[in-house]
Amino acid sequence: FGGHIRPHNEKAKRVDRRKKEHQTGTRRVVIAMREREGRVLPFVGENEGEGVALANENVSRTATMSADEAGHWDALHMGWNVDRVNHSEIYSDHGKHTNLVESFFSRLRNMIQGQHHGVSPKYLHQYANHSAWLEDNRRTDNGTLARIVVSNAMEAPVSRNWKGYWQRAA
Repeated sequence: FGGHIRPHNEKAKRVDRRKKEHQTGTRRVVIAMREREGRVLPFVGENEGEGVALANENVSRTATMSADEAGHWDALHMGWNVDRVNHSEIYSDHGKHTNLVESFFSRLRNMIQGQHHGVSPKYLHQYANHSAWLEDNRRTDNGTLARIVVSNAMEAPVSRNWKGYWQRAA
């Protein structure tokens, strides 16, 4: 998310935005771990490979993990039973899939593109956490969700991150 460089109007002056020298350095990725029939745990990092260290900190060694074919996930085999899915060949193979976390990513992308039209890297973790909460509670009725939000807001202390954010200089 983020780090978009607008292409130049004239085709002759356009650069290959995939190359590192033509990137802004503000692009971030959301790394998520999702329990089967459980919660989504999102993290924001500079690259997807940081997920291995996050798994070491947050996932029990008795868990079975699912991952795609990306090379940085090879390190997971040293500590866990890992089901791998090669998406260029198949999306689901007899119970091996990454559909649970992919549905979270789909909803997060739709939320950011549709409602917010873009997100600053500074606040991406809060948007990811909000999307995770919505994903975890997607089967809860609206009245109950409203009661949860209001009760949590009333019990929470004043947020130093959000209090007066519109008054700060950009």
